[in-house]
Amino acid sequence: MDIIPTGITATQIFVSLPFLALMLHVILGLVAYLIYLERKIASYVQDRVGPNRVGFDFGLKWLSFLKGALGLGQPLADGIKFLIKEDYMPKSADRFLFTLAPATVVIPAMIGFLIVPWGGYIDVPDMSVPILGDIGGRVVLAGANFNAGVIYLLAVASLGVYGVVLGGWASNNKYSFLGGLRATAQMVSYEIPLGLSLMCVLLICGTIMPMGIIEHQVQNGWLIFAHPLAAMLFFVAILAEANRAPFDNAEAEQELVGGYHTEYSSMRFALFFLAEYFHMVTSCAFFTLLFLGGFHLPAIPGLGIEETSLLAGVIKVSVYFIKVLLLISFMMFIRWTVPRLRYDQVMFLGWQSMIPLGMVLLVMTSVMVFYEWTAWYQLLAANVVLTALLFLVMPVLPKNEVNKRIPMYGSRFSPMPGERVETSAPGGLATEDRPVEGTAPAM
Repeated sequence: MDIIPTGITATQIFVSLPFLALMLHVILGLVAYLIYLERKIASYVQDRVGPNRVGFDFGLKWLSFLKGALGLGQPLADGIKFLIKEDYMPKSADRFLFTLAPATVVIPAMIGFLIVPWGGYIDVPDMSVPILGDIGGRVVLAGANFNAGVIYLLAVASLGVYGVVLGGWASNNKYSFLGGLRATAQMVSYEIPLGLSLMCVLLICGTIMPMGIIEHQVQNGWLIFAHPLAAMLFFVAILAEANRAPFDNAEAEQELVGGYHTEYSSMRFALFFLAEYFHMVTSCAFFTLLFLGGFHLPAIPGLGIEETSLLAGVIKVSVYFIKVLLLISFMMFIRWTVPRLRYDQVMFLGWQSMIPLGMVLLVMTSVMVFYEWTAWYQLLAANVVLTALLFLVMPVLPKNEVNKRIPMYGSRFSPMPGERVETSAPGGLATEDRPVEGTAPAM
């Protein structure tokens, strides 16, 4: 394989600028329909229909054939609603920071995908263009290609919490403020296991360049099979980083009304909403890059590193997008099937389980790399051994019992001596399928 120069060149700029503009608009449209997808998945899980009325007829008779259209016009209707809705701001809020917070959340989310190599390498023919001059050669089909690609993505992703904190504090609302504090603590806690699992990948691949990580997986197999514990750790961490269930304690409706965006409405609220889905796209693209081989699919022609035509680039982008969409759908199924964790459980999981596991994984990976035991089956065997050790050690570890049931003398759980507690409904009506008619056949 040819050695590909890294860094920002005139040819890379010629490819990156239009590709960046295209991908930004594609992801913006995707985010709108991810909300539609989540509503459909929620309705499927809850045995409902979901959005199915709003089409693209706009009330015009000559467009009546687009009426309904499986509810695909719902995102457009929601966008119009947000635009024309009243923009409310509390009198006691900090006007500048209250307005700045949504932008501070959405901008880092919108620029995170910049370094993702969606389409791998492509060859640009030699030509001369204004301003850039003579161009040509092999470049990466991405928004940018520079040496600190993975570091850039980590740095940008961690900036989103500042907007959440600003929104919670500037609202001058105790529920919003508590949501901002929760988001800060959660971000600090789960950045650590995320970084530890990422370091395991970087040690194995020996590079921080996104294309280098994909090339390693093309040659040696996807890392989700070689290092499943690191993949699991990373996936849980990105769920927490994106404030997705079961880690959405920063906006827990049952406890904090709406959390950090309680006082927001109209397009300010919509920006918070869109930022969450942007973070999902970026984090799933990052997971695909690290553990699912990026655009690579084994035994599929046209997806090899050596395929550098424009058609091959389009196919690779499509494959990458399909992987990202499948991961996002999995995130949505998790939201509607796994109940939200209590906030103390979120903190305990991060500090007492995921961080120690991440440190052990990093030490194990370092030893494996030092002895050059980096084949996929060797790493997988080490993961299996570590999992078995965890199951052996966990029962003997000290446990911190919280929310113990306090025996109240005379209650149903702590009856008085000689008292018989009866909790069933009188007459057994609660156990009847037909409590009024009874189970006997009708006369």
